[in-house]
Amino acid sequence: MAFKIIASQCTQCGACEFECPSGAIKFKGESYVVEPQKCTECQGEFDTQQCASVCPVPKTCVPA
Repeated sequence: MAFKIIASQCTQCGACEFECPSGAIKFKGESYVVEPQKCTECQGEFDTQQCASVCPVPKTCVPA
């Protein structure tokens, strides 16, 4: 499973892109998106998903 970003809640701050250890987050169109084939949910690297932990808007980076 991968995470996704709720586009309507995304503030386009970019914090998640720089924190993603697998490089799965990119800016496309008007918001950030998670490329599901690259997302590892930070397993084996962190105890929590980095995108969700740095996002300033609660419940914007969520499991897909």
